[in-house]
Parts: sequence; structure tokens; C-alpha cells
Amino acid sequence: MWRRLLWHTAPLAKLRASPSGLPHVPSRLSKLSVDEIRQRYASADAPVSPQMLNKLKRDPRNGVRQIYEALKKRYERDSAERNRLDAMLNFERVLWRAGVQHIAGVDEVGMGPLAGPVIAAAVVFPPHTELAGIDDSKKLDLEQRLDAERRIREVASAIAIGRAEVAEIDTVNIYHAGLLAMRRAVEALPVRPQHVLVDARSIPGVDVPQNCFDKGDGIDFSIAAASIVAKVHRDRLMDELAREYPDYGFERHKGYCTPEHQDAIRRLGPCTIHRKSFTFIRELRGEYSALFYDLKHRLVSAAAAPELEAIEQELDASRGALADSGRRKLRLTLSRRWRAL
Repeated sequence: MWRRLLWHTAPLAKLRASPSGLPHVPSRLSKLSVDEIRQRYASADAPVSPQMLNKLKRDPRNGVRQIYEALKKRYERDSAERNRLDAMLNFERVLWRAGVQHIAGVDEVGMGPLAGPVIAAAVVFPPHTELAGIDDSKKLDLEQRLDAERRIREVASAIAIGRAEVAEIDTVNIYHAGLLAMRRAVEALPVRPQHVLVDARSIPGVDVPQNCFDKGDGIDFSIAAASIVAKVHRDRLMDELAREYPDYGFERHKGYCTPEHQDAIRRLGPCTIHRKSFTFIRELRGEYSALFYDLKHRLVSAAAAPELEAIEQELDASRGALADSGRRKLRLTLSRRWRAL
């Protein structure tokens, strides 16, 4: 018995206390210089494991402690990404385990701009695909989106693009044009999907099971991938249109309602790719009454509550002089101005 106790306690006599108070456990790392440890374990692509961190933490050398702190941060960052990716792949993994092979993530971009088409993408991945860094395209900067789009195309088993043109947007409205673009993307896939995951709303005319998720491009892997592919595709398209219409700045704002874009429309008027059904374009084209424009101008420039109260009284008294659509737009602007005060 004593011999067993001595066998277990003997190594403890050889332990040295580190500056942090933790015992120093002899290991292969102790035979390496700090530079050797840095070259071998701290390179950008070197995996970081809890076991390695534990060994580094027990090393008393200051240089190793610095390596440990840097790698600990990388490990925590990688673990957070791992957990985020696991959550985003949750629904796909349920379907893959059920034997569903072809899952299409679908999303559209370009609902808000004043110009250009709506673009949708449908993306199908091989079962059990995992790609770090896939997220809602709006959360990624340009470099991250381009890198993610390249990696998606490298591993996806099928990708298709659908679009709704400006004339269709002006005819059926932007909501239905977005649905039309998504349906066309699904129909253009070279493989028939067995299940569709889509952002926010189900797609009419697609006769396969669907699940829609509110803000799905931020919580589901396949939908997020589709949002990235659609965004990169539309941005490139707007860059091409900028060469055709060089004075509007499409290469910078991609058709969105920025001050630069608004100023260009005021100077040049709308071009053929502007959405004539959108409020800003309709106002510039003079499709509302003179009273509408007068009240709109005063609302925008009002700086105090008495001014807004006076405009609100005029709006109430102008029931027969304004079309319902104009009144609704002015009411919305008035509500925003009250909140801004």
C-alpha cells in the first residue's frame, strides 16, 4: 500500500511552481524554445486544442505565456464560430438525417433600391457541408462576401439565379416581384430540390415542402449562403449597368436610395432601369398634386412641434383635396418627423 502511495506521490516532488501558481508539468513543449513553439503552434492555420492550451498555460516562460494568451483568444473565437455554425445548420442536419439529400436555400436581394432588378439565388449543398463565415450578406463587408461566395461556389452541388425585371416590379409590385424571382431561381436549379428553406415567406408555385424563417438569412446556413450569392451577383450586375448609365453612380450605391442617387435623379431624371412605381420616383415625376408637394416640403423642413401641429391640421382639413395614397404617405412622413423631434 505504501509503495503504491509513494509511486503516486513521487512525481509531485518534481513539480515546480510557475509564476501563476500552477504546477509546471514536464512535457515535450518544455524542450522547445519559445521561437520553436511560436513557429510550430502559433501559425495562422495551426489547430488549437484545449490540450495544447493547457500545456502552454503551465509553461512559466513569459514568451510562452504571450503565445498562450493569443491562442486562447483564437480558440474562443473559433469556438464561438463553431457554435454559431452548429445553430445555423440545425435544420439542414435534421433533414439530412431524415434522408433528404437536396435542400435548397433561397433568398432575394434588391427589394429596396430605386433602380435595377430583384435578384434571387437558390443554393443546394451536398449533405453534411460546413463552411465557416457564412452569414447574412448584410453583416459581411465586401471582401468577406466575395470570399464567402467563392467558397460557396466551390462546394455547392447546385446554384441558380432568378430575377424579376424593373417592368415586372412596376406591374406586379415589389413584394410579388421578389416572390417571382425566388420561384425562378428554384425552377432554374439543375437538380430538383426535395425541400426548400426560404427567408421570411413561402414561395407560391413551388410544389415541394418549404419552411420559411423570419430573418432566415441570419439564422439558417443555406438561406445565408443564398443571400451572399444573390448579393454578389446583383452588385456585379449594377456595376455593369453603371457603365451603361455612367452618370448615376450605380457602381457605388447599387441603386439604393442614397443622397447621391437622389441628387442624380433630380438632375438627370429617371432612366429606363428606375422603378417608376416607387414613391420617390413618382414624386419626382410630378404624379402627385401641388398640395402634396407643398405639405411634403414643409414636413421635411419643419424643425419644431408648432410647425408639425399646423401641418397636421392642414392634412386633416384636406381630405377631399388629396388622394388616399398621398395622404397615407404624408401621414407616414408626419409620424417619422414627430418621432425625430
